[in-house]
Amino acid sequence: MPSLLPSACAICADMQRDVVCAACAGSLLAARPRCQRCASPATGHCPACVPDDPLDATVTLADYAEPLDRLILRLKFGAALPVAGWIAAQLAERLRALPDLPDLIVPVPLAPQRLASRGFNQAWEIARPLARRLGVRADATLLTRRRDTAAQLTLDLPARQANLRDAFALARPMRLDGLHIALIDDVMTTGATLRAAAAVLKAHGARRVTALPALRTP
Repeated sequence: MPSLLPSACAICADMQRDVVCAACAGSLLAARPRCQRCASPATGHCPACVPDDPLDATVTLADYAEPLDRLILRLKFGAALPVAGWIAAQLAERLRALPDLPDLIVPVPLAPQRLASRGFNQAWEIARPLARRLGVRADATLLTRRRDTAAQLTLDLPARQANLRDAFALARPMRLDGLHIALIDDVMTTGATLRAAAAVLKAHGARRVTALPALRTP
């Protein structure tokens, strides 16, 4: 929802009444060909997809690149929480165009130490307003991190996968039979984090898992 007072666009700094001005949003969120499963920019065969992928689909807004990466940096490290609401609104528009809306929206959890130091989980800050807009349930505590993991940014794909092995679990015993679950994160790079979390959901009966990273590394 637009702000009642003028504010600076988070991209171009022009004064207007939303987190991102209409001109920036229109030019930066333009659709481009992407793999339906992993959202990698691709046409035809996608080299980024893996066999037996636990992700059934991925929906993202745009590439994680200048200048949109500023939104994520301001959200994660500047606690600019209105950015999360704006991202949620844009994701809701993308999802409403799909034939199968999720039954449940779940954020990728942070490790307890990281959550304590940051003070919030940016994925949950996106998931909560997204769920309200779509009229579906959201669960901040369904998934948990069983252990802290090294920062993924410094690792190659095999190391990322090893780093995340057994990192996620359900926080409480339950079945997810038949549910379509949307899995929220701020950025998807190789997809290792989202796939590790999705594998846990599928192991407990989820019918379908759709990844919803705000931005996708090209």
